[in-house]
Amino acid sequence: MAMWATTIGVLVALIAADFFIGGRKPHDVSLKEAGTWTAVWVLLAVAFGGFLWWHSGSAPAGQFFAGYITEKSLSVDNLFVFILIMAKFAVPSIYQQRVLMVGVLIALVLRAAFIAAGAAIIAGFSWVFFIFGAFLIWTAWKLIKEAGAGAEEEFEENRLLRAVENRFPATDRYHGTKLLVVQNGKRLITPMLIVMLAIGTTDVLFAMDSIPAIFGLTQDAYIVFTANAFALMGLRQLYFLIGGLLKKLVHLSYGLSVILGFIGVKLLLHALHEAGAHWAPEIGIPFSLGFIVVVLAVTTVTSLVASRKEEQSLPERELQKQ
Repeated sequence: MAMWATTIGVLVALIAADFFIGGRKPHDVSLKEAGTWTAVWVLLAVAFGGFLWWHSGSAPAGQFFAGYITEKSLSVDNLFVFILIMAKFAVPSIYQQRVLMVGVLIALVLRAAFIAAGAAIIAGFSWVFFIFGAFLIWTAWKLIKEAGAGAEEEFEENRLLRAVENRFPATDRYHGTKLLVVQNGKRLITPMLIVMLAIGTTDVLFAMDSIPAIFGLTQDAYIVFTANAFALMGLRQLYFLIGGLLKKLVHLSYGLSVILGFIGVKLLLHALHEAGAHWAPEIGIPFSLGFIVVVLAVTTVTSLVASRKEEQSLPERELQKQ
């Protein structure tokens, strides 16, 4: 319990430092600032993994790093949707970091609830691994089909967001970073509050596959939570750092589908083993970590190569049209 309390206290202190140093005053985030803070959060995650190694041994540390890398790679996919949300609500660039900061905090709280529920279910019903495994394999197949279709993604408001917009009157423009304003004696919400809710609640949809995925790597709720926390808290800076590069990661969905499919198979094998089928092999964390890193590296390289070829062939196609 002391470990949980200390960790949450440190995370709150880090989030407060992030806000007061770089996020309190609305401004356009430069690449230098985004790169610096991204490096800081990555180094903090590495330092925490080192602490786990010292405190609890190599196995928990390996589980943390495997979970962190998985959650971080899945979070990069979230950035595509965050860009769509920012565009839909026409968020001024100087306010985008505030939106992301609060939105990510909402997402972290909601994920903590998901993690607590998942840990309780796993503790009471080991057969849930069959459901998690099958769901991840289905999600992987769905990702491959969507990537192959190449359809343009559009942001659709969820039920909670639509209910808020229908129930509470809102202003038609932003009022700085204010969430509520009073006009003609009436209290109104601003688009800033709506877009923050959009970021936070939309992440719940991504948690539907990311939470089962990390439970496929470790059943330790503490490691699941901290891996999610470190992956999410660096997401705001990563948005500004690689926002322009996201379109070049054309094979990211394929890579994520392979990772989710792999973890799904790992979960099914673990479920069989727990059910008494001792012939079912258990896939260790070192292999899992190596597999995830290799898939992400290959995906990144092939994406950049494909994007470069696409850019080089673009002028030729334009000439042919003329």
